[in-house]
Amino acid sequence: MGGAAGGRAEGRPLPEPDFARVFDEAPAPFLLLTPDFTIVHANKARLEATATTLEATVGRNLFDVFPMNPDDPAADGLRNLSASLARVRDTGRPETMPLQKYDIPMADGTFVERWWSPRNVPVHDDAGRVVLLLHRSDDITEYVRDRDAARLEAARGQRWRERAEQVEADLWSRTRELEAANAALSATTESARRAARDLAGLAATAAALAAAETTGDLVGRLLHHGRLAVGADRLAVALHEDGGLRVAPADACAGTPPALAAAAAGQRILVPDAPADDGAGLPPGGRAWALLPLRAGGRAHGALAVGWDQPHAFGEGETALLEALAAQCAQAVDRVGRLEAEREQARATRSLAESLQRSLLTRPPQVDHLEIDVRYQAAAQAAHVGGDWYDAFVAPGGATTLVIGDVTGHDQDAAAVMGQLRGMLRGVAHAVDGTPAHVLSALDRAVADLGVRTLATAVLARVEQAPALRGTGRRTLRWSNAGHPPPLLLRADGSAEVLERPADLLLGLLPQTARADHEVELHPGDTVVLYTDGLVERRGELLDTGLARASALASSLAGLPLPDLCRRLVTRLAPDAEDDVALVALRAHPEP
Repeated sequence: MGGAAGGRAEGRPLPEPDFARVFDEAPAPFLLLTPDFTIVHANKARLEATATTLEATVGRNLFDVFPMNPDDPAADGLRNLSASLARVRDTGRPETMPLQKYDIPMADGTFVERWWSPRNVPVHDDAGRVVLLLHRSDDITEYVRDRDAARLEAARGQRWRERAEQVEADLWSRTRELEAANAALSATTESARRAARDLAGLAATAAALAAAETTGDLVGRLLHHGRLAVGADRLAVALHEDGGLRVAPADACAGTPPALAAAAAGQRILVPDAPADDGAGLPPGGRAWALLPLRAGGRAHGALAVGWDQPHAFGEGETALLEALAAQCAQAVDRVGRLEAEREQARATRSLAESLQRSLLTRPPQVDHLEIDVRYQAAAQAAHVGGDWYDAFVAPGGATTLVIGDVTGHDQDAAAVMGQLRGMLRGVAHAVDGTPAHVLSALDRAVADLGVRTLATAVLARVEQAPALRGTGRRTLRWSNAGHPPPLLLRADGSAEVLERPADLLLGLLPQTARADHEVELHPGDTVVLYTDGLVERRGELLDTGLARASALASSLAGLPLPDLCRRLVTRLAPDAEDDVALVALRAHPEP
């Protein structure tokens, strides 16, 4: 009798273990992650060790919450951790890592040095699939500092050895605790199964919300996954919009129930059994409700309403699950809201930059026996609009002048600087009676003297005809290149040549640098094409490949009228409009 009484009180069964509470109250720091490393939950010890909150971490990727310290690029602790988690996920076997160093970001943007003893354990479902990763990482910074100090101070070695043995023994003991906790989590009791299902549902919801790109998409994903994750009959979300609350789904309630408005203002409301007359002002239709505020990024975003058709008791574990779901939802709403704001700002920036740019890109002059055509295609992405330009005009001496250029940067500021350079170049070309190299050198000095802080590439070309060549149709193309892609010469017989010559420095680097002129003879029917890099450059590809592609296409289109040639060059070489494209082309025609 005595032995039995020592194990349990006679006639009273042991209570069902509350694994969620064990997880939260465990002295060791624990993190639950999805297989793609999205944070599902963190216990109190973990939050305290890393100076973080559930609101700021749940629903985000582990390595977004804890990024690499930019001042310590050689540190490999986070890379090692990522590799270990991936192995545990892929093999289904736990892994204890050697001591790792990765620093913790603080609220003021600084990083604090930390050493950790990590252990990663897979959590399997009934089918044996890895549905979660349990990550434990003990902060052993003091131990490492003590150990290093011990190595430097041999006279104190005995005391530090005792300290090291004590800490290492503690770490071994805690690792065994983690393995025991994982074994308990994977036990076959109904409570453990329910906890695993809840965590798996929360992980699936986190992954679904992380993929949302718009508020509408986010709400749809939440309504589908969130209700299943917590086993509820009803779910609605109210988001702040235009000074009020918009409730989704739209038929969830007419207007905004007072209790939902109170939750959106920051009050958590749990109603296990709503009165028949609904004196609490709850959403209609449900018998039990949990109304939770949505806060993230220092802002109140609205409220989450979770309902059941029958009375429902709220235990500590379920309340924690509901709050974790609300934290995931709030993080996703904050992220998507910022994304939509950035898109709206990008659309406005694009519209302004493109309007400014197009207003400056005027039609070219038409000169006897010389045909000029121009093209400008804005990038599909607003971030790539703003710096490309072309120009064509007749210099005071009668030479036809072509210009193509590209200002560094892509926005309305780049478009404004482009306008400055374009106007300055016209003024310099009319004031300086010299070759293209002389004109570009004068422009470079003017840019420096006037304090226009920018870098730009450009090609300035002039088509001239000596008196002795008049009536022959032969002309001289003379150009200077300031760090820009080379001109393309298309002969009347269909042969194409990229006019690659040593390019000089960009404009805006060294205003006193020497610049060179290059020349080639033009015959009737020849075409010269100047263009910006958006026509020929591709991500991950050598520029020579793009130049060869442009040359081959131009050769195949040699028989087309000049406007058709220019149009097809742009549409076929830059169909996706990854970057701005500006183009100016000149064709020499026979003279009488």
